[in-house]
Amino acid sequence: MTVRIIIAEDSVLLRSGMVKLLEDAGVEVLAAAGDAEELLAAVDNEPAPDLCLIDIRMPPGYAEEGLQAAIEIRRRKPGVAVLLLSQHVVSRYAAELLGGDTGGVGYLLKDRVADIDEFLVTLRRVAGGGAAIDPEVVAQLLSRREDSAIDRLSRREGEVLSAMAEGLNNAGIAANLFITERAVEKHIRAIFTKLDLGQDDHDHRRVRAVLEYLRGSDRRSAAP
Repeated sequence: MTVRIIIAEDSVLLRSGMVKLLEDAGVEVLAAAGDAEELLAAVDNEPAPDLCLIDIRMPPGYAEEGLQAAIEIRRRKPGVAVLLLSQHVVSRYAAELLGGDTGGVGYLLKDRVADIDEFLVTLRRVAGGGAAIDPEVVAQLLSRREDSAIDRLSRREGEVLSAMAEGLNNAGIAANLFITERAVEKHIRAIFTKLDLGQDDHDHRRVRAVLEYLRGSDRRSAAP
């Protein structure tokens, strides 16, 4: 099934290149916006896209306009997936975006786009209601937490958690960490137990563990 997307990227050259790359891969590009305001207008005016591919830093301030627009899109149209791209990890507002419904949300560093095949797989997964969080994003956001929840996890459990956030299944985690699938299952059970997370949503439980951390971080940062 063809994925329909809207691209938001302020660089004309990069935006044009992404449009060509995606169209060559069979993705239908409904619109290509140069700033957050244009992106929101396109989401409202075009047929509902499956996904919005959004650069976090956009005009006029080149701060987190893209991230704020993603939050607004999810508020207006929860069924539209958002995949954020950034040169660096931007923690402000990230917990608000990632702390809601886990389906249809992605956050990747731009370095990941260099692997075109992997990027297209990720884009289609997020457009289909899955989730993908760059492991570097996970590592930096979790390292900034001020509470001791992260200390409950062993080093290996932390590695499994990062791999979970990438959307890897048990076999993929086992291969990446050079451990058995049985060991992966054991670590995942331990992570959910230590974080006091239920397992009612099987499809997204791996990413939900990461998002629970982010929700807690957001609450802490908002406290007086």
